Amino acid sequence: MPSYLLHDARGPAVPITPIRKDALKGWLEGPGKSARGWVESTHFAGKAGAVCLVPGRNGELERVLLGVGEEDEHWAYAGLPGQLPERIYRIDAALGAEAATRAALGWALATYNFAAYRKTRCRFASLVWPKNADAAAVERTVEGVFLARDLINTPASEMGPAELAEAARKLARRYRAEFNVIVGDQLLKRNFPLIHAVGRASERAPRLIDLRWGSKSAPKVTLVGKGVCFDSGGLDLKPASGMLMMKKDMGGAATMLGLAAMVMAARLKVRLRVLIPAVENSVSGNAMRPLDVVKSRKGLSVEIGNTDAEGRLILADALAEADAERPAMVVDCATLTGAARVALGPELPALFGNDVALVESVLNHGTAESDPLWHMPLWKPYRRLLDSKVADINNVSESGFAGSVTAALFLEEFVSHSTPWVHIDSYGWNAKSRPGRPEGGEGLAMRALFATLAERFGGRVAPAKRRRH
Repeated sequence: MPSYLLHDARGPAVPITPIRKDALKGWLEGPGKSARGWVESTHFAGKAGAVCLVPGRNGELERVLLGVGEEDEHWAYAGLPGQLPERIYRIDAALGAEAATRAALGWALATYNFAAYRKTRCRFASLVWPKNADAAAVERTVEGVFLARDLINTPASEMGPAELAEAARKLARRYRAEFNVIVGDQLLKRNFPLIHAVGRASERAPRLIDLRWGSKSAPKVTLVGKGVCFDSGGLDLKPASGMLMMKKDMGGAATMLGLAAMVMAARLKVRLRVLIPAVENSVSGNAMRPLDVVKSRKGLSVEIGNTDAEGRLILADALAEADAERPAMVVDCATLTGAARVALGPELPALFGNDVALVESVLNHGTAESDPLWHMPLWKPYRRLLDSKVADINNVSESGFAGSVTAALFLEEFVSHSTPWVHIDSYGWNAKSRPGRPEGGEGLAMRALFATLAERFGGRVAPAKRRRH
């Protein structure tokens, strides 16, 4: 349970009054008449996210006014835990179940603190659980999001392929899931040559993590996450500026593990499988070289045009394995291309897919959950940019154009047309702190994906209305 959400107030709780800009005048003329002078002197106008601390006659904090907007109301509440004095608060408004749940979720997400390497710990204000809030939904979301954040934020020295596998093992143990891992040269014997080729140069052996959960008779849903625990670029070495953030290159794996935690906690009616190729892309005498040709698990030969385009290589073998079971849905998530960040920035993951209905569902739920994505095209004419003169396909294009599109087209080669599939190219990181989303690792699109799965396999979730952008 989120520690700053309390079932029992254990004493008086300061009321928080959420108020919209157009309702402020009426409140000041009615219930808030005694506070009117103070509120007007602070220039509080009810702007979304704005806060006004209202003192009582004895100078003690009597009430908090919170400006809320028509949309993304939970991020307004997310601004409070670290901003308010360290006390217990309650929401002084009649909220419906959805609004109450969002308020609690915003508050909980704002209390994340990665303090594994420092003694000073942040402390936050506490909130009495809002009446009507779905506590189970909040708790499983917080578990998944905090897991993803912790995994990404951990330095690569302590989050290599073995440690990532151990995190997955702990998650499997908690939910009584099956767990297997293929390590090192066993990848060659089990026909995962691309995963082996990318990870073999590191002293920390590559591996394929495989988690299964749920009834064998339920629809199969497979999640695939890029688990490059550190990416030097290989022999096509990154510059220092490009290498600095590469502890987050396993952000796709972290996102899929966080999503898996949510799915299992909610007991969705699926046969869940999570595949994570976990590697470190390093430099040594046996490192993969430019223009090497490696045969993939699917049988396609791949020319290595650039060793720094390694994420799509390990995903290719994992996607081929996922596709072989003909699941009802395959989702992959990866911190894959700088091109997607140039096009969409750090807050908006690129979404590709071969199934129109599935893509629309993810987009709609992303809007509803304030966890947005942007649809990008699998533009088939650009497939020619991946042609190789010596192999079936090159892992990069010589052109500098459409980098995220050609990466997605490469992955599409390893998924059958009949398998509903979406690919998410994510930054996996909050570039700056915003309410409920502190700077650092982030499982972008996780809540959108869970809502999509819940609607299809675990009970009806009301479809969202698309916003105009």
